Amino acid sequence: MKPPDERRQVPRTDVVLADKRVVQAGLGLSTSTVKAAVRVAQARVRAGELTADDVVDQVLAALPQGATSLRPVLNATGVVLHTNIGRAPLSAAALQAVSAATGYVDVEFDLDTGQRAQRGRGALAALCESVPAAEAALIVNNGAAALVLATTALAAGRDVVVSRGEMVEIGDGFRLPELIASTGARLREVGTTNRTSARDYEAAVTSETGCILKVHPSNFRVEGFTSSASTAELATLGIPVVVDIGSGLLQPDCLLPDEPDATTALAAGASAVTCSADKLLGGPQAGLILGQAGAVETLRRHPLARALRVDKLTLAALEATIRGPQTPTHHYLHADITQLKDRAERLAAPFSANVVRSVGVVGGGGAPGLTIPGWAVSFPAPWAAALRRGNPAVVARIEHHQCLVDLRCIPPSSDEDVLGALLRVRAEQRAQGPVPVS
Repeated sequence: MKPPDERRQVPRTDVVLADKRVVQAGLGLSTSTVKAAVRVAQARVRAGELTADDVVDQVLAALPQGATSLRPVLNATGVVLHTNIGRAPLSAAALQAVSAATGYVDVEFDLDTGQRAQRGRGALAALCESVPAAEAALIVNNGAAALVLATTALAAGRDVVVSRGEMVEIGDGFRLPELIASTGARLREVGTTNRTSARDYEAAVTSETGCILKVHPSNFRVEGFTSSASTAELATLGIPVVVDIGSGLLQPDCLLPDEPDATTALAAGASAVTCSADKLLGGPQAGLILGQAGAVETLRRHPLARALRVDKLTLAALEATIRGPQTPTHHYLHADITQLKDRAERLAAPFSANVVRSVGVVGGGGAPGLTIPGWAVSFPAPWAAALRRGNPAVVARIEHHQCLVDLRCIPPSSDEDVLGALLRVRAEQRAQGPVPVS
């Protein structure tokens, strides 16, 4: 007798959903997510790609481990603000604040009066306390949004004067000229790529000038025969000066002597300073605007400000970042080099691996050209891919045909996790055949 066609033995959806293994795997997932995985498995049986007995195993393999597809990553690259893996990690204080803000909160409500209140007033107050030179502050959803709002509110239909040496591309193909043009303002370029003087700006200022824009070049440096006009010089021209410092340094930092900060720019006469919160500040993604009360109020009252505002979770994380203890970003930037070497040597010991000098960087467009000395453990290059695919995922860097595991941006409490990941990779490599460690 001809055996039954396997494709006709497709198990019913309710039967698969009732399987104890599927029920357990589906905890924390929506019913529609689990059903979608079941339907895909059933379709593969009908197509002859699976047997009916394989359906449950296929569903279990297809279901995500959680309700989000984002996976935690251990950053062993030595790049502190790595854009591709989320830039600044939040502090414990920020995480607690986000958790507290997940329910109903007084984000825009005064509990004493029962009336509507200023949105995010706690985060705004924290910013102004951290930067006393700022008369007012505004928070939007990212650094580019802060710059767009500033130029739109101050110069839509008018001129924005900017140096040719500051016509930057901010990442992923987004260029300053196109960003400004999208606001309805006219870009007025002055000076040259390497030299722009205050006289260049002064000659360009007319009754049609909405603002002067000064942009900190990110991700690159121009060296040699160069000069630029200072914020103090531009502030004497009688036109609002918007200074985009980029990386979100609120106060000067001796580790970053060439990185502009909000306090210094405002003290020099800037009308408004724009920057990101998820870089050197070490907070959540947000755009910060600090400046003179009149300029910030003009931006706040612009209709675009409503479209760019942030939610309660961002406000909570930002306030806690500012008011709380030093952030992971700060600790990673200022990590003790001797301790880094000791940790690297302990990690290398089980593998008889080499500990080599490593060069860390700020990342995220901050402090271009600055290098931070450190140490890393060297493994064969193929280990990098295996580490990325593990759980937890460890992202190292490839340099000189070696996989370098740099512990700068990994908290000491996670050293054992990195060790476990490396031991797993070694076991996998040995199963595939002998591979030299270094």
